[in-house]
Amino acid sequence: MAEKDYYGILGVSKDASDDDIKKAYRHLAKKWHPDMNPDNRQEAESKFKDINEAYEVLSNPQKKKMYDQFGTADPQQAGFGGDSGYGPFGGNGYYRTYTSGSGDFGDDIFGDIFSSFFGGGFGGRSSSKSSKKTGPIDGTDIKTSIDITFEESYTGVEKEIYIMRDEVCDECNGSGAKAGTKPEDCPTCHGTGEIQQTISILIGQTVVRKTCPNCNGTGKVIKNPCTKCKGKGKVRKQVKIKVKVPAGIDNENVIRIEDLGNPGTRGGNNGDVYVTVHVKKSRTFTRDGYRVQLEVPITITQATLGANLKIPLVDGGEVEYTIPAGTQNEDSFTIKDKGFKVPNSTRQGDLIFTVIVNIPKRLTGEQRKLFEQLAKTMNEQPPVKKRGFFG
Repeated sequence: MAEKDYYGILGVSKDASDDDIKKAYRHLAKKWHPDMNPDNRQEAESKFKDINEAYEVLSNPQKKKMYDQFGTADPQQAGFGGDSGYGPFGGNGYYRTYTSGSGDFGDDIFGDIFSSFFGGGFGGRSSSKSSKKTGPIDGTDIKTSIDITFEESYTGVEKEIYIMRDEVCDECNGSGAKAGTKPEDCPTCHGTGEIQQTISILIGQTVVRKTCPNCNGTGKVIKNPCTKCKGKGKVRKQVKIKVKVPAGIDNENVIRIEDLGNPGTRGGNNGDVYVTVHVKKSRTFTRDGYRVQLEVPITITQATLGANLKIPLVDGGEVEYTIPAGTQNEDSFTIKDKGFKVPNSTRQGDLIFTVIVNIPKRLTGEQRKLFEQLAKTMNEQPPVKKRGFFG
């Protein structure tokens, strides 16, 4: 099966930078999020899945390198896995888990050996792969929710909410070190963030690199941690943010607010905030897609003679509508463009009201006489329609 064109899915060129790939992903993920496409949810879910799959590969240096070189990020499809019986390592192909006398290196050593074959040559040459974690790290996203009224979902609203978020420690300015001190180079890796080991393989030797366990790849250690943040460089705080809820939003829709999530580290991007919207039910109105529905009570005389009705709108206004004489119970009428706004469009749904004819249970003496006079002019019982032999 042919591999998908991940560059085409994200709409970027093969020489696109990591930032360009991430920007393209964020734009498309927002555009095709299923909750933002209720009218074509099935297509949106398919595209959203492809977008995430493409970003997972192109944002991972190892997977991207394999994809660029072999047209797939799947080792099995690339011909380096399975029980093919080919390759210098025998029946298991090129993939095998290696351990040494110093411990199990797992996937780190596996990736380095693969890199030595397909990126850095053979023998005693060192792999070009680096596991150092001193580069930018993006902040994590925050998920929360808000409650709004039916009317607010119709008109749109701006809300202020509180979230718990990591903030840079003002005691150590984010360094994690006690005031007057600073982080020092890790003595185990000498500030490189990684340790190296030479191992023997079937066709020679190779140098593999592994994240330094002492500093977790940062290259720095803190001997005197800040008393406020305990060496983390961040503290947890409650902060207030504004959420702009667009007109037409539906129950359980999700709003994404960029860059207000947890802060990144070493210049990394901030995370986002995802707000799930819960819409309360209305006593008057209901929603069907982008249509607004309601029931309007009328009298028997209004139904018989016709009448000018004042129909309430969701935004608090009203509009006049003339129902014809002879209107029946549960007849429905449409008022154009008074429903919910369609997101990313100039279109608007309709308002549909259904009349409910109220039959009086009690009459005054005068009202009863009038009804009796009316009854004399009409058949007391409408004729029963009879069906033929065949229906």
